[in-house]
Amino acid sequence: MQRELKDVTYVVDRGLAWITINRPERLNAFSANTIDELIHAFKVAWGDSTVGVVALTGAGDKAFCVGGDQKQRQQTGDYGPSEYGVFQDEYLQRVIRDIPKPVIAAINGYAIGGGQVLHVVCDLSIAAEHAEFGQAGPRVGSFDAGFGTAYLARIVGARRAREIWFLCRRYSAQQMMDWGLVNVVVPFERLHEEVRAWADEMLALSPTALRIVKHSFNADSESIAGISTMAFDALGVFTGTPESKEGVDAFVEKRSPNFEGYR
Repeated sequence: MQRELKDVTYVVDRGLAWITINRPERLNAFSANTIDELIHAFKVAWGDSTVGVVALTGAGDKAFCVGGDQKQRQQTGDYGPSEYGVFQDEYLQRVIRDIPKPVIAAINGYAIGGGQVLHVVCDLSIAAEHAEFGQAGPRVGSFDAGFGTAYLARIVGARRAREIWFLCRRYSAQQMMDWGLVNVVVPFERLHEEVRAWADEMLALSPTALRIVKHSFNADSESIAGISTMAFDALGVFTGTPESKEGVDAFVEKRSPNFEGYR
């Protein structure tokens, strides 16, 4: 690994690399450092010839990931210090798509906001029965107008994707499976076992064939990458506005935001 990880754990077991967001006290919300460590872990898995499948999950039984750490954002105006001085959320999405190995999202609880986007860009999603999904961006003065929107629409359809973003509702694991965003739903205590079983099936297959097939699937939606870059540029400007600040302040203060003056 050659790097000490603070927010993420990385374990390889019989060809399956488990990458776990290890911030359960923040419902596995990510800071800029968390993103840096996730990128590092995925690149280590990418270069490890003993790894054929990667699983992304969160620590504990409450949350997969609830997106960016809004408490950190309120305190400092950003997501904290990072290795290169930039917030690499968009780049993490690219790495998950580009790594030439199947990536399974093991949804062990809330997959909200940026956490939902992370599982959207994974190749497969296996969810615990109690998992909940949804968007929060427009509620907290943020958005992901790249893969989090356009690619989501490819999976669930444009009307449902707009519903997810325009209403910021919560959805059950079963409903997300019915909509095609989740592959299978299992009891929480069987989540790791199910991921292991799916990984073993893929580990028995040709890694070159899987690599080419994954890149072929991605090619159809690769144009979204350009939209994503533009969208994150816009997000960087938007998060400095009073409107965006109202969203994050309301979230941290546990009240409803008042966006009426910004229409």
